[in-house]
Amino acid sequence: MPRPMRRPALPSRRRTAATVVTAALVGGACVGFLTVSGASNAPAAHAAAGSSAKAPESHPPVKALPAEAHGKPATGGGSPVSVVQIVAHPDDDLFFMNPDVSQSLRSGSPLTGVYLTAGESDGINSRPRDRRLVAPDKAGYAEARQNGIRAAYAEMATGSRTSAWDREAIPTAGGGWAELDTLRDRPQIKLMWLQIREAGSINGDRPHSLHGLWNGRITTLESQRSSGTPVAADFAYTKEQVVATLTGILERFRPTFVRMQDPSPGTYPKTGALRDHQDHLYGARFAQAALARYAELPGHPHVSVQNYLGYPTSALPHTLDPAAAETKLRSLKTYSWLDGVHDCEADAGCGDLKVSVRPTGRGWTKTVRYARGTSTSWVQRDPRGGLHAFSVLDGHLATWRKPAGSLDWKGPELLPGGGIDSGVTSVTLPGGRTAVYGTRTVLGTTAADYRREVVTTVQSVPGGAFGPWRSSAPPSGTTPPAPRTSAPLP
Repeated sequence: MPRPMRRPALPSRRRTAATVVTAALVGGACVGFLTVSGASNAPAAHAAAGSSAKAPESHPPVKALPAEAHGKPATGGGSPVSVVQIVAHPDDDLFFMNPDVSQSLRSGSPLTGVYLTAGESDGINSRPRDRRLVAPDKAGYAEARQNGIRAAYAEMATGSRTSAWDREAIPTAGGGWAELDTLRDRPQIKLMWLQIREAGSINGDRPHSLHGLWNGRITTLESQRSSGTPVAADFAYTKEQVVATLTGILERFRPTFVRMQDPSPGTYPKTGALRDHQDHLYGARFAQAALARYAELPGHPHVSVQNYLGYPTSALPHTLDPAAAETKLRSLKTYSWLDGVHDCEADAGCGDLKVSVRPTGRGWTKTVRYARGTSTSWVQRDPRGGLHAFSVLDGHLATWRKPAGSLDWKGPELLPGGGIDSGVTSVTLPGGRTAVYGTRTVLGTTAADYRREVVTTVQSVPGGAFGPWRSSAPPSGTTPPAPRTSAPLP
C-alpha cells in the first residue's frame, strides 16, 4: 500500500467545553472521579454530573507515538484530567454522551474525540422530501457530518460555531492515516477521524464492517475518506491494525478517563436483533481490546472508563431537566445544519441534514445513561469506623482506605486480576467483611471467546485484604448466556 505524503496543516473553513470528570461504577457508582497519582493518596470527588475491560491477549508490540501536552491539572491534586472519547459515528457523542461532553469542554481539560467510521451511510445528505433530488456522494456526506461536528464542538467550547480548526493528516500506529483537527482558540480540544468504512445498517448483514472484521468474516476493512480531508490516499486495516491504531491513540493522548459506547447491549428476545447499532457495539469492543492492551503498557496515568447506552435509552425514562435537554438539543441543531446558513464554505454542506428532520433523535436529547447501574455503594465503613472506597482503574479493582480518625486516604491499591469492567458495587456481609461485585470481560483470542461474567471478591477478615476474584460462571457443561449489558432494560 503506498504511503501518502503528509500534507501541511490546513485551517478549517468552519469555526465552531472535559469534564468535571466522574466515574460511574457498575452496579454502584461513585459520582465523582477518584484522581490519583504517585504523589497523592486522596480520592478526590469532582462535584458535577458525571460520567464514569478486558482480559489481556497476546499481541505484537505497538508503535509508540509522541504524547500530547496535557496542560494544568483541572483539580487541586492528582493527575491532570485528560479525556478521550471513542465512538463509531459522528453524532454518537452528541446524542449519547452529552451533557458530559459539554461539561468536559467547559472544564478546560484536554479532550480528544475519536470517530472510528466515516459515517458515510448511503451518501445522501438531504431531508427525506429532497432525497430524489440529491445524488449519492459518500465522501461528501462524510465531510458534511465532519463539518457539523466541528461546528457543534466549536460552539460548545467558544460560543461560536465558526471558530477555526487546524487540520492535518497523521500516521496511525496501525499503518494507516487519520485526520487530526485542533480547535485553534482551544488547542486542548481535538477531533480525530479514522475514516473507516461503516456498516450502513443497524442490524443488516454487512460483512464489510467493524462487525465483520471483529468476527473474522473479512480480513481487512477499507477506508472511506471524506472529501476535503488532508488524508491523501486510501488505506485498509486488519482487526489487529484497528486495535493497534486505537492503542496508539491512547498512548498519544494518555487519558485519565475514556468515554466509549456499550460493547454488549443485548438483543431483543422475540427477534434476536441487536438493541443497538452494530457499529456501536463492535466499535466498543475494539475500544475494549485497545484499553486492555494499553493497560499492560508501563508509564501511563491510571485510566477509568465509562460506557454509554445508545439506542436502548429510547425505552427508558428521561434523566435530564428541561434546561439541560434544551442545551443538548442546541448542539444537535447546530450539527444537523438546521438553520441552513452556509457558513462553512464546503460544497458538501455544513451539517447532517438527515438529523435535521428530528434533531431530538428518539428522545435521546432528553437523557444520558450509562451501561452500568449507579448507587452509593462505592464506599463502605468497616467495623472499626474506617472507610473503604472502590473504583476500577486500568481494568483492575482499585481500593482506597481511610483509617478511623485519620484525615488521609491511603491508595489506590490495584488488586490482581485484570479485565474488570468499570463500575463495581460493594456490600457489607454479616460479620463485617466487605464483598465487591462486578463484571469481567474476557476478550479471548477469537471473537467466539468474547464473554462477560459476574465476579466477586471478598475480604478475608473485616477490614483485611481482598481475596482472588471468583466467577459466577454457568455450571460445567452448560452454554453461557450471550454477552449483554449489566444494566437492566425493560
